[in-house]
Amino acid sequence: MKITLEELRAWVAVVDTGSITAAAEQLEQTSSGISRALSRLESKLQTTLMHRTTRRLALTEEGLIFLDHARQILASVEQAEEHIAQRRDIPAGRLRINANTPFTLHVIVPLIEAFRQRYPHIQLELNTDDIVIDLLEQQTDIAIRIGELRDSTLRARVLGSSAIRLLASPEYLQRAGTPQSVAALAEHQLLGFSQLDAHNVWPVWQREGEFLRIKPTLCASSGETLRQLALAGQGIVRLSDFVSREDRVSGRLVPVLESETRELRLPIHAVYYRNQSLSSRITCFLDFLREKIQENQLL
Repeated sequence: MKITLEELRAWVAVVDTGSITAAAEQLEQTSSGISRALSRLESKLQTTLMHRTTRRLALTEEGLIFLDHARQILASVEQAEEHIAQRRDIPAGRLRINANTPFTLHVIVPLIEAFRQRYPHIQLELNTDDIVIDLLEQQTDIAIRIGELRDSTLRARVLGSSAIRLLASPEYLQRAGTPQSVAALAEHQLLGFSQLDAHNVWPVWQREGEFLRIKPTLCASSGETLRQLALAGQGIVRLSDFVSREDRVSGRLVPVLESETRELRLPIHAVYYRNQSLSSRITCFLDFLREKIQENQLL
């Protein structure tokens, strides 16, 4: 049988206080409980650690040797507990975050400096994937998911939602003409997703009264790639507002079929596994991200 910390604490307390009764008071236990712990300890070690008399306790040679080891073990445990407590008070350690490229570039990256100033002991690792990853396989603490969640094994915290709209560059519209109806989109170059077909649903009605699902004439796996294609005048694109905000403000991209556009917002969640305790660094990042999203109206 292995020695327990309870037995070591009882042994050291008896030595330090000079009696089983005093040790029991110090550890808030019964004298019989302390006595049983010492008996178990000696039985496991198969040696006598001390001689007990009615007046005093005398350590054997083995007891003197074992006492030093016991103190070192308890000191190491206390140091580890103190270190963990400090990490709760001062969040520290590596934090692995996964998000698609547009969210990473347009939402997370601009906030990194402020986050590192507030939490200098957290080491961030940013990974980008434009498909849904397995958090355990990729050793990821937090993943940002845009759209409806499907995996019920994940915990999720809502960060907000983002409207989507149809956009094109002025150069493209000047060359190809501005569509005046949803039906006219059939005559245009449509930029869409190659892997996430759900993102090829556009926020305009088709004849049946449902959102239009397009067949892209030019595909890409990344929303950021589609943005760059639109900026390069390659067609009409569907983008979330957090991706296109600066382009719309500067006029590099302009709305298309604005009067036909219906409200369609994509929920944005931060997800992590249900069986994972929410460490302080994860909590800090999620609280910070939500705070800055609301403060700066990033979504």
